[in-house]
Amino acid sequence: MTGLLESLIRGLGNGSVYALLALGFVIIYKATRVISFAQPALMLAGAVAVSYLAEVTGFYAAVLLAALLIAGVALAIERIAIRPMVGRPVFVVSIITLGIDVVVRVVVNGFIGRDVRQVGDPWGFAQVSLGPLVVQQRWLAMLLVTAVLVTLLFAFFRYTRYGLAMRAAAFDQETALAQGVSVGMVFALSWGLAGFLAAIAGMFVGTGQGIEQLTWVIALKALPAIIVGGLDSLGGAVVGGLAIGVVESLFQSYQGEFAPWLGQNFAVVTPYVVMLVVLLVRPYGLFGTREVERV
Repeated sequence: MTGLLESLIRGLGNGSVYALLALGFVIIYKATRVISFAQPALMLAGAVAVSYLAEVTGFYAAVLLAALLIAGVALAIERIAIRPMVGRPVFVVSIITLGIDVVVRVVVNGFIGRDVRQVGDPWGFAQVSLGPLVVQQRWLAMLLVTAVLVTLLFAFFRYTRYGLAMRAAAFDQETALAQGVSVGMVFALSWGLAGFLAAIAGMFVGTGQGIEQLTWVIALKALPAIIVGGLDSLGGAVVGGLAIGVVESLFQSYQGEFAPWLGQNFAVVTPYVVMLVVLLVRPYGLFGTREVERV
């Protein structure tokens, strides 16, 4: 039982990172109806920014500055590359974000170099005892920070003027425009928020193990998370991210014992297996909006 609980905590910690990335995907999608494939690059850029800034300002200040910096980069991307494409087919804009991802990663890889860069986090692989459980401090930090950010994010959407404007634009852009909502502002703010969350996720990805040029691949696990939770559901993004993290962790712990015939490292593909199952059973996700087309 102890091993199971420790595996669950590890899964929830890693799942928190997937949830932050998934929230970025969903926020942009709800505002623009575009799936942004630039999130992996923004995550990697955030981690690199933390690693350099931590050498000057200290870790915690570096995290905040890096998150704001990447939010600014995301705003610039939206204004320069995405805003001129408003009105174009959604597929075209999504392909553009894929190109943006490649360009940003090429630039960021120049700052990473060939060696693994550390983000300067205070946790590393240090462990802490919670009664009979022994867990890594970074998993608890992931859970705590994600819980705080998700709470603030939901409060922002529920109680602030800009959050309500984003909800209105996500529901019906034409009606929102008629009511005086600046849809352009909503687009920009969605990218800024996604960049901020991606930077925080990148920092956590680099804790303990550091970052390298292929670290961006981890961000792809947010795609199964948004499919599981629902592409247009913020709550679903959180649930989906945590679920993917837990399933992956359980397979890492027990697959070799109970299903060795699946081969080694099957846990790596479990997020995509879960995504496939959900697509077959509930294509719009657990919490997504079911679209009905009349013909």
